[in-house]
Parts: sequence; C-alpha cells; structure tokens
Amino acid sequence: MIEQIDKKQQVLANLIKCNSGEDGVHQTKIPSLFFIRESNVTEPLYGVYKPSFCMIVQGEKEVFLAQENFKYSPADYLVASADLPVTGQVIKASSEAPYLALKLEFTPSQILEVVGNAKIQAGGNKHTKRAMFVSKIESSLLDAVVRLASLLENPKDIPVLAPLFTKEILYRVLQGPYGDTLKQMAMEGSHGYRIRDVIDHIVGNYDQSFRIEELAELANMSVASLHRHFKDVTGMSPIQFQKQLRLQEARRLLLSESADAADAAFRVGYESPSQFSREYSRMFGLPPREDINRLRNKSEQRIKA
Repeated sequence: MIEQIDKKQQVLANLIKCNSGEDGVHQTKIPSLFFIRESNVTEPLYGVYKPSFCMIVQGEKEVFLAQENFKYSPADYLVASADLPVTGQVIKASSEAPYLALKLEFTPSQILEVVGNAKIQAGGNKHTKRAMFVSKIESSLLDAVVRLASLLENPKDIPVLAPLFTKEILYRVLQGPYGDTLKQMAMEGSHGYRIRDVIDHIVGNYDQSFRIEELAELANMSVASLHRHFKDVTGMSPIQFQKQLRLQEARRLLLSESADAADAAFRVGYESPSQFSREYSRMFGLPPREDINRLRNKSEQRIKA
C-alpha cells in the first residue's frame, strides 16, 4: 500500500514540476487547481485561505490558525472549509528536493451538491468544529487527485471531467474522519453554516466598524452563542478575525503599492495610526517601515541569488 501511494505521489510530483517551472504559486488550466513549488524553507507567510483541499507531495509545511498549529507532509492532506486568515511556512525544502504541493479550491455549493447526490447523512455530533483539519491521505483519495491533475496532459477533457473528479475528491473527504467538519459549513441551518455567513460578512467588510450585536443578528444567535461558535470554527473572536484581515491587507498595501503607514492604516479601517503601528508590530514582529524594508531587502537578495 505504501509503495502504491509513493508511486502516485511521484506522478503528481512530475506533473507539478512540469507545470510550475519556478518557485511560487501557479494557476493551472483546471479551474481552482493551483500548484506550489518552493526551493527553500520560507519565512512565515500571511494570507487568507479560501475553502480548499491542500496536499503536499514533497517537503513539509505548517500552518497556524490563531494559536493552533497544523503540520502536514506527503502522508497527509489539509482542508480549510471557510475563509481563514492564517500563517503558513514551508519547513522542509531544498533545491535538490523542492517543496511541491497542490491546492484545490471549492465552494459550499459544491459540498452541498455532493452531500445531496451521495445522500450523506448528518453526523450525530452537533458541536461546531474547527474549519481546518489535517487527515491522513488514503489511496482512494489520492487516486482521485491523480486523475484530476493528469487532465493537464489532455486539456480537451478538462471541461467535462474536471468537475467530476473534483466531486470525487470532495466525496472522499466527506467520507473520511473529518467529513462532518466539512459538511457543517454547507448545511443550511447548522451553526457552522451561520458562522460562515458571519465570516463572509467580515471578509467583505473588514475595513468597516461593526457592533457584535449586528453579527449576532446576522447569525440568528445570541452574542454569547456567536462568540462561542465563532471561536469553535476559527480559533479566534470576530474582532481578532477582523484585525488579522486588516493587518494582512495593510501589509500588502505597504509592500505592493508603496503606501505609507498612516495611509495604509486608514484604508484598512484604523482611525489611529499609533494603534495600527502597535498592532502591526505585535503581529509581524517589527514596526511597519522596518518590516517592509526587511521584506524588500530579502526579495532583492533572492533575485540576485
């Protein structure tokens, strides 16, 4: 069994190498399928994971959601079932054996369609679960991933077969030990579904102020219930969630648009530049200007190398 899995992962490794070429994230011809390659261990990278299935075929990575650590390797897969602000770091990679991985994004409607078609029953445990998990890869799931990625060798088959193989991947995950964790975000009326509505609202309006009572009303929950279920799903409070989104976007503005700190702070919703600087330093380890200068210097050194 292990030998069969190794062979299938080698097929995926070859596909990723052929369709990436250089380090970075590469969108493929298959909608929502991305290949990732890194030749070196990376520093912590901040971003928002969309609902997605992630699998490593070479190397290792760890992802932090709030204070929770999710470490995975070619023996595992990771799933995010909602939009989540995370910190990710490739912890095993080299030029001889680069980190190779893939990411398949999906939507709640795709989950709901698979649940309906397969007549998958709701689990008995109604407790809201964390919207991120790592699980062991199984041969049947790996087969479906290989079938999907191999379509890149026959692009004319992608429009018809890619949706089918994507459904198969989601079906295998739903049949796995964390199926209820994925299902909860798509089943209308569940606590997870209502928290997803709140997450979508915060993501779409991260630069706006809101009252916690408004979010509770959106979720049709009491304030106390909203706090409890939101933290169960995301590992943080709604305010902490919004803060991470704001600071990540501010960092992107500082790095890519050469905005100054005060401008970036106001654009992401901060009224006080000093508060922004304090919270930025707390999250990224340095004040805005020093952090951006460090990132730019590292980027220049990488280009020269």
